[in-house]
Amino acid sequence: MNFQLTKDFITLIEWLIDQKKNSELLQKIDNLLAPDIAEILELLDFEKSKYLFSLLGEEMRADILLDVEEDLREMLLEDLSLQEIVKEVIENLDSDDAADVIQELPEKKQQEVLSNIADPQQAINIADLLSYQHNSAGALMAKELIKVQENWSVLRCVSEMRKQAQNINKVYTIYVINKQNKLTGTASLKKLLLTPEKTFISDIYNKQIISVQTSTSAEEVARIMNKYDLIVLPVVNKKNELVGRITIDDVVDLIKEEAGKDYQMASGISDHIEPLDNVLTLTRARIPWLIIGMIGGLLGAQIIGLFEIEKNPFLAFFIPLITAMGGNVGVQSSAIIVQGLAANNLGIDSWYKRFIKEFSVALLNGLICCILLFIFSIILYLQPNISLMLSVSLLTVMVFAALFGTFVPLILNRMKVDPALATGPFITTMSDVIGLFIYFSIAKYLL
Repeated sequence: MNFQLTKDFITLIEWLIDQKKNSELLQKIDNLLAPDIAEILELLDFEKSKYLFSLLGEEMRADILLDVEEDLREMLLEDLSLQEIVKEVIENLDSDDAADVIQELPEKKQQEVLSNIADPQQAINIADLLSYQHNSAGALMAKELIKVQENWSVLRCVSEMRKQAQNINKVYTIYVINKQNKLTGTASLKKLLLTPEKTFISDIYNKQIISVQTSTSAEEVARIMNKYDLIVLPVVNKKNELVGRITIDDVVDLIKEEAGKDYQMASGISDHIEPLDNVLTLTRARIPWLIIGMIGGLLGAQIIGLFEIEKNPFLAFFIPLITAMGGNVGVQSSAIIVQGLAANNLGIDSWYKRFIKEFSVALLNGLICCILLFIFSIILYLQPNISLMLSVSLLTVMVFAALFGTFVPLILNRMKVDPALATGPFITTMSDVIGLFIYFSIAKYLL
């Protein structure tokens, strides 16, 4: 049954911790899974979280460390001794998860943890994963997998699979390699069960295989797994030797993390933050784009001053309309482009074709809005010259904002800069400033 955390439940847990009623405390969380307990720990103050965490079993503690937020994980790890980290955490995790945990330790402690792992092969696997560049397939993969050689019989294959499966929690795919450990395909478990024992794997395995190299970016890994609807993806080195595999749960975590970062960046938050972060951290992440927005507002004020608005005070009435429409159009365009870049589904259109397409969309939307604005302004003000000026200004600002919101993300992406920077405050600020200049310029010319 899905666990629903309530305020009353947290209050009860806090009371049981204060009263040191350990047996009742463990009974309350006995049927909960690691993500549920991680959610509880994040809502308690650290001392209570640490106390509850210390009462749990080794496997549960290891799983919980993967589910709690990064800041709490670091504090819990700091409170554990070297032997506790090795015996109770690292040795109960798959290689990729163990590498993620070790990566958050100070460099000196990382070496100490690796040197104290009892299984030399596990230590080598984790050290290898730590050597890969962050956000690459090599850093994302796990070493645990089942592989068989193409010249083995089905009988020997099943025997070897049993030995390898002892160290693997979940078996997704059986990989087929040659004598040089080069990936050649995959074997179906159903075929292995139904095929005569003396049949060779080379006669029954699937030679069509999709794989990635260790240097492939994590974003490309996610795109490939989504495109081909995969739950697991093999990873090879430059020699096409099988070195690991990436599972769908790792990719989902990556997608969630990247989506959160992009959403925050689009909202004008420069660093990845969590709701439970302290005031100083939250302020530091938000303030840069607020300052940029303030500077944009000052520039807008200067533009208004340039056109001597006091001679035509009615122009001030329509400033909110022009800035709001320009900002909305710019954000819409940039959001579509950033989403397309992230999903790699913009197609193969050239910049010229993209320009024609976005210009056409902006022009059509602008004409619809301008016609409506002209009708309403005629009814309200009975002055055709004002209605014409407003309509032309709005059309021009909307077309500019759409093209600006389209091409800024594309340019940033070409420059290897995260295009999510182009959404949110940046687009709205620039659209406001330039939109005001366009508005007053047209007003000066037509009026």
